[in-house]
Amino acid sequence: MNQDKPCDHQLPGYGWTVKKLRWWVEEKLGQGVSRTTLRTLLKQAGLSWKKCKKVLSKANPEQRAEFVERFQSWFEQIYQIYVDEAHIHQDMALGYRWSAVGEADWVPSYCPPLKNRLNWYGAYDLSNGQCLIWHQESCDSEMTVAFWQYLTQRWPPDPNQHTCIIWDGAPWHSRAEIVREEAAALGLILIQLPSYSPDLNPIEGLWKWMREELTQHHCYKYLYLLERACFDFIDRINLDPLAIISRLWPKFDLDPSPEKVLFSC
Repeated sequence: MNQDKPCDHQLPGYGWTVKKLRWWVEEKLGQGVSRTTLRTLLKQAGLSWKKCKKVLSKANPEQRAEFVERFQSWFEQIYQIYVDEAHIHQDMALGYRWSAVGEADWVPSYCPPLKNRLNWYGAYDLSNGQCLIWHQESCDSEMTVAFWQYLTQRWPPDPNQHTCIIWDGAPWHSRAEIVREEAAALGLILIQLPSYSPDLNPIEGLWKWMREELTQHHCYKYLYLLERACFDFIDRINLDPLAIISRLWPKFDLDPSPEKVLFSC
């Protein structure tokens, strides 16, 4: 039953609910059961009501394991900067929060179009616990070259130490010759993460952190106000490098549970 989906039993959807399970019990056993009894039986069977987590099935578990093993070997030997792009929308992101019982939690939106967003480049200096952001109209090869120039002006590479940029395999990362040439000219070494493995890039946590504090439950009236809030956010968190490193700590091992799912895909 745990492996079956509702659609396997002529029911809509792919997740079981109490309502669907009551129908299934009545259909198969010819006997009605209350919601309370059904919940008790489900808990006794070791089941609980939970939000599912998405696993990117195209990820290669062998490549992920190999990367983590290599990462452990050179972690303290190189200067690491994690890079990624993100789109932060002017409109609010919805989420849970505490509010009055029995009342709807309405939050006003200025209804900005979906195109109203900031396309951020971000960098996370793990060694020093610092972050920076930079944006232009789009994220592509030419803008990435401009970002390299901005990055090395803000954080000049140490000639006595390898500066490694760790990022994903977006097309303008892995296939753009001008990006690789500019990185080499500036003394940057590019290291690509395994495919479909955003969890191995700790800067992903920066975007989550930013959205939680800036756009969850809040819509900005003007895009420039969102831009100012983003820069203020980075300036504020950079005052506490240890807090940044603690929150954006990279993975040194893999959780076997989702890796088993990948092997079975």
